[in-house]
Amino acid sequence: MTSEVEVQAYLQQLLDARALVTLSGPNGDSYTTLMWSADNDRHTLCFSAEDGDARLDALLESGEIVAVAYLDSIKLQFDLEGVVHVKGGHHSALNARYPRVLFRFQRRSAFRVQPLAAKSPVARFRHPAMPDMQLALRILDVSLSGIALFLPDNVPMIAAGVKIGQCHLDLDDDTSMEVSLQIHHVTAIHPESKGTRLGCELVGMDWSDRRLQHYINQTQKRRLALLADQR
Repeated sequence: MTSEVEVQAYLQQLLDARALVTLSGPNGDSYTTLMWSADNDRHTLCFSAEDGDARLDALLESGEIVAVAYLDSIKLQFDLEGVVHVKGGHHSALNARYPRVLFRFQRRSAFRVQPLAAKSPVARFRHPAMPDMQLALRILDVSLSGIALFLPDNVPMIAAGVKIGQCHLDLDDDTSMEVSLQIHHVTAIHPESKGTRLGCELVGMDWSDRRLQHYINQTQKRRLALLADQR
């Protein structure tokens, strides 16, 4: 959402709820903080901070910070820009500008992004019924909890309920990871596509690893930028 009124309203809710805010960077660095203030007149935010915290120092050096917080069933996510670490006396704080865009997701329905046409992310693993067959399946969409894969008609079917113990995801030039998959849904696509959609859950993810979240955020931002350019 980009409405200034809506953005201010959700930031105020975070402030009132004293909700924990997780700040993360592109290299996997993360820091958990509290929002201390949201100044509607100056359009500035203030967060708690600690001096001499290596995690915070690494995050600030990255120059690219994403903030994530939860309000009941709602996940809020926004870029933190113009971040300044203010030190003084016995306290220190992080000051930042109001976000121009705030993403709002329902936690029970994970937000999914479709990879950009210029990219060709793939999932690489051995066929569970034919271990000698190496597969590289195109990724149709990605969320924090799962992915959808395209299984061509000329590849032996993989049934729902099957677990893929070792899978390598190549999302883009900067993002790759080892995961396990649980196949939950096998759905026929339009006949002209000549393939099937596999709905997969990401199993045993290390949620302290922010690479997937960063990839989803960056992909969505690029998609929105492309749509804006087409107007």
